[in-house]
Amino acid sequence: MKPDAASEPAAGDLLQRARGFSSPLLAGVLLDSGEPALQHADATQAILASIGADEATRAACWLTQAAGQLAKPEEQLGKAFGRDIARLALESRKLMGIFTLARKGAETASGDGAAHSREMLRRLLLAMSEDLRVVPLRLASRLQTLRFFHAAGIEPSAEFVQSSLHIWAPLANRLGLWQIKWQIEDLAFRLEQPQEYARVTEWMRRRGAEQEASIAQASAELLRALAAQGIAAEVGGRRKHAYSIWRKMQGKSLELDKVMDLLALRVIVDSVDQCYASLGVVHQLWSPLEAEYDDYIARPKLNGYQSLHTVVRGPAQLPLEVQIRTQAMHRHAEQGVAAHWAYKEAGAQGYKGVVAASGFDAKVALARQLLAWRGEYAAGGGAAANPFDDRVYVLTPQARIVELDSGSTAVDFAYAVHTDLGHRCRGARVDGALLPLNTPLRSGQTVEIIVAKQGGPSRDWLNPELGFLHSQRARAKVRAWFNAQLLEQTIASGRAQVERLLQREGRGGLSLQDLAVGLGLRSPEQLFERVGSENLPLRQVEQYLRGAPSAGAADEMALRAAKAQGGGVLVVGVDALLTQLAGCCKPAPPDAICGFVTRGRGVSVHRADCSNARHLRQRHAERVIPVTWGARNDGVYAVDLLVEAGDRHGLLRDISEVFSKQKLNVIGVHTQTRGDTAHMLFTVELPGLEALGSALAMLREVKGVRKAQRR
Repeated sequence: MKPDAASEPAAGDLLQRARGFSSPLLAGVLLDSGEPALQHADATQAILASIGADEATRAACWLTQAAGQLAKPEEQLGKAFGRDIARLALESRKLMGIFTLARKGAETASGDGAAHSREMLRRLLLAMSEDLRVVPLRLASRLQTLRFFHAAGIEPSAEFVQSSLHIWAPLANRLGLWQIKWQIEDLAFRLEQPQEYARVTEWMRRRGAEQEASIAQASAELLRALAAQGIAAEVGGRRKHAYSIWRKMQGKSLELDKVMDLLALRVIVDSVDQCYASLGVVHQLWSPLEAEYDDYIARPKLNGYQSLHTVVRGPAQLPLEVQIRTQAMHRHAEQGVAAHWAYKEAGAQGYKGVVAASGFDAKVALARQLLAWRGEYAAGGGAAANPFDDRVYVLTPQARIVELDSGSTAVDFAYAVHTDLGHRCRGARVDGALLPLNTPLRSGQTVEIIVAKQGGPSRDWLNPELGFLHSQRARAKVRAWFNAQLLEQTIASGRAQVERLLQREGRGGLSLQDLAVGLGLRSPEQLFERVGSENLPLRQVEQYLRGAPSAGAADEMALRAAKAQGGGVLVVGVDALLTQLAGCCKPAPPDAICGFVTRGRGVSVHRADCSNARHLRQRHAERVIPVTWGARNDGVYAVDLLVEAGDRHGLLRDISEVFSKQKLNVIGVHTQTRGDTAHMLFTVELPGLEALGSALAMLREVKGVRKAQRR
């Protein structure tokens, strides 16, 4: 929406008025770098003008510095220059304050942690920018500071150089600000490693004239050859910059004279057929180098990048890289979500390809478009929507950046940092102020969690109307805590009941493992859980104990009845004999099965491969009898299904839809999340295993599911 025209100044004299307003305020003011503030603003404005920035962004160069000298900057700048430019200048100052704080957290990380911290810092910078014009403004400011250090002969801190190379330059690259990117890289490289910079640039100087002539000659020759074959093409040449050459050497462990693509041509044509036809022309024109050809059209990179790459001996026998692609491939590589930066930024590992098809990358592409639409910024007041609004980036007290969904609270933050921190969360300080735990967080805030020494989450957190939790992952962790507490209570109750029964029956010395197995269960814990939840009546345990010394009359009757049926084979389901399906393995037709005559509970039927059944065969072989499924089978059978999947919002809903479509009744669910992986156990009722195959196949098709199988 366009702002009120009466509140905004005319653009014609904006730059003069901004400088005139700021000059007296900045007289004698020095920045932390030692550079005069007015000189820095003048030069930053010139850099922005060179890349076509709008006048409001350029005017903000002076006003950003002047804001620090004003008592009420928002009010004073808004009155003099309008709300839009005032917000732009103040946001620029705020962004630098947040960056300085977050940078400290990135400094302490190393290895993969350092790379992750730098990536989070770049994302924070973009997410903090409500008006995306702040980003090129800060990039131009960083470039000017590097120029000042170089011109003044000042050696900056190692941290300043590292943040220039690993945060600001990649950010410029992502946003398509190529001129700013390579200048930041070369200046930072020169300041950090002057000897290496001198070696590379001296080598480039000696070969410079020869290289420029070679590029011009090669472009002209290739255009003529393509035209002769009726191929209309755009041909552009380039030379690598010093830092790019040095990075190539480091990434591929090469010496200067072994870097093959110092000179390059890019050929852009209309169709894939013309790509391959152009490749033929190139190889006819110049001799290709062996093992230096890559067909990324037939075999695209993992990030979707497509192009033909070849290296030839060009004019003067210099190595010349030629890239051939269509217009669509070029747009995809330079501006799409699989942009060229995705594998360039990955360093030595990046030459193998890096996946870039993420939601964040798509937003970066949108941000690049927004920055390109500078004319619309000027016409509409610059209030373009921030494409990073569905994520927030907040800081820990140690300045580590944590990425959350927009709308997340301090409780979500605590669970994102560590599960135990979430469980013991009792309050939060946000930017030093105590705020309610259900307050949504904003990018750039620093969050400190107040914890209890012990205890767990509140049940109120699971009430969606109270707004304590936004993240589904955090909700799952809270539910898991309460489920674990309930399970512990159930097991404790069951243990107490079983132990009292054993004392009453005078069987205190009986092995609990033997008792559990005798009852068809895997372990004492499972026995306690069944008794505590009343799924196994204590009376049944008592009957087992009283029949344990020897096979009772009922057991002998069961054995005789079993041997009398079907030539000594027990038919499951015959009314004359009690049979029960073992809960440890949950057999179902047509599983291979075996029977075990229990003490007082008839015959327990196990799957033939059940570990408990093997144990019973070893210890009580005389009680094992053959069993088979009946010819008619009208019942349903409980079957356990194990599902492992990447944790995400809506996962349980999608899996439940599969069971609904298959018309399977779910009678038990147990879930547990470790890291980003959800482990789920479903107990479903089936008429037989024939229905199991299609259900498992559909489960494996659910997004994020890695494994689905019967237990």
